[in-house]
Amino acid sequence: MEVHPIQTAEFDSRQLRSTLGAFATGVTVVTVGGDAPHGMTANSFTGVSLDPPLVSVCVQRDAVMHAVLLEQGSFAVSVLAADQVRAARWFADRRRPLGRAQFDAVDVRPGERTGAPLLVGAVAQFECRLWRTYDGGDHSIFLGVPLTVARGVTDDVLVFHDGAFRRLERGRR
Repeated sequence: MEVHPIQTAEFDSRQLRSTLGAFATGVTVVTVGGDAPHGMTANSFTGVSLDPPLVSVCVQRDAVMHAVLLEQGSFAVSVLAADQVRAARWFADRRRPLGRAQFDAVDVRPGERTGAPLLVGAVAQFECRLWRTYDGGDHSIFLGVPLTVARGVTDDVLVFHDGAFRRLERGRR
């Protein structure tokens, strides 16, 4: 496969961020367990493959999560429900305490396979073993093999669109 160099486009990062904001994404909290558990809000989570089962999350290289996830080798993802905006904002706030104290503000339970905190009330939950890591510019792309998957009781999900959290309610039949 031939790799072509990336050419700089004729726009700035603010314009790119604004244009990417036209694409609605789900909102997740990615967590790791261990002696120094950590969480972060991410909207870059996606399914990659069904065979083999793989998911991905992108993490900025200078984020605390980057080093912690590499060290731990496993992670969990809680797909947030529409009523979990407070949790999304909490785990996006770089001023929150680190370690176990950051989980005092939310209701969590430890994952059965990884011990990583999972947010109670989430729409869906995944526990994953880190499989591969790829360079993604100022982010790394982490691929994980799901070890456990679960659906929550609500289908009303939290989405991020055009710079704001929004509620996506399941249409009634």
